[in-house]
Amino acid sequence: MFRLARFSLKKNLRRFSTGINRRIEDEGDWFYSSEWWRSDSSNGNTVFRGVSDKGNGVVTVLAHPSSKPDKRYWARTENWLEQRYAEIHPGHKANGKFRIGGYQWRTLHFNDETRQSTVKVMTAYREEEPGVVCFMQQPHCLAVPYVKSMISAGLTTIASCDYDLKNAILGKKKMNVLCVGHGGGSIPLFLASKIRGAVVDIVEIDPIVISASIKTMGFPSFSIMTPSGKRASLKPSHTDEILWKGIHERLLLYESDAEKFILESTNQYDIVFIDAYDGDDIFPHKLWDPHSPFLKTLGSRLHPDHGTVIVNLHSDVDLNIDAFNPFDLHVLPKGKYVSQVCRAYKAALLENRNSDNGFAYTISVPWVCNTSLVVCRGLSKSDGIADRDMIFNALISNSFEVEKLVDLPFSCLQYIKRGFTPVD
Repeated sequence: MFRLARFSLKKNLRRFSTGINRRIEDEGDWFYSSEWWRSDSSNGNTVFRGVSDKGNGVVTVLAHPSSKPDKRYWARTENWLEQRYAEIHPGHKANGKFRIGGYQWRTLHFNDETRQSTVKVMTAYREEEPGVVCFMQQPHCLAVPYVKSMISAGLTTIASCDYDLKNAILGKKKMNVLCVGHGGGSIPLFLASKIRGAVVDIVEIDPIVISASIKTMGFPSFSIMTPSGKRASLKPSHTDEILWKGIHERLLLYESDAEKFILESTNQYDIVFIDAYDGDDIFPHKLWDPHSPFLKTLGSRLHPDHGTVIVNLHSDVDLNIDAFNPFDLHVLPKGKYVSQVCRAYKAALLENRNSDNGFAYTISVPWVCNTSLVVCRGLSKSDGIADRDMIFNALISNSFEVEKLVDLPFSCLQYIKRGFTPVD
């Protein structure tokens, strides 16, 4: 979830992009945000609407046309779908050719106002069954800057430890991932598609959100788990098999309270992503209370040597355009709330341990008023002292390698270097 500073978006947005080397070939570049960003939820076609009893109010999904990819590239994807069908059903004659119906942005809203997440979805159908449409979320397309910030910081940080990210990407090493908060599912889907060794547990408290992501945002339906820890479906649908090529088998989506899930889990996680704001735009206190069972137990579920946690936080300082120079906003001021969350996570995950290693830092997210908090047990210290410059330089150096290994469509560096600040 994300929000903008309290000034005119249209008037000032481009002023804040100065110094960012954006890659326009990235379909999720902020350059395209005008296609899905609207001042209110009346713009766009409503494709889902439900009422939450978990604090998220009215949950809606709006659809907006996407200009990319261009139609001249659709035939390539249609051929890929035909090949996938032939692989799964060798010798079986297809019932008409696959056709791409188009691409759309789909935005998830709480209370008809708060934008929770944005994804790009491809629609496809068979010529002989045009009324039967399947939806595929485009996992490579991360539309919201804070998601790119979390991915960049998380993967670069764990790669800066002794963790073998390369073999995890190649599928030669398992990476245990936990995502707290699902939304449209862009983070878990991106990780599972880019890292073949990633097995991703996803925890979402609201069944309405899960339903929205599966039915209208193109998230694999086979991912849904039962309370007993088994798949809700005995086997994947033909659609999931064709579209996801095994990716869906490494996604496990649980309807559960995060605290309950972590208390009952026996897994040890290499990396954890937390983005759990509710319909009132509030990060639940029990997820950052230093005395809560959640934080205490999270510490025991995190790998002792390289465990890394990334938390999405909203700035709790209202930015007045007259009080700040827009070119200095690469470092967001932190209010009492954000500072407390940062200290709570650092204390729970790094302090009172036998190892001297560990470091916590924040980075600011461009274009939106979010901060990414990163707490890592594997970042080494020099003589027991966390050297800010040494760690920062290591992250900068490793960001290039991560970008290459993961084949990211955007630059890691632009997010890692932005307002890097150690947590006191």
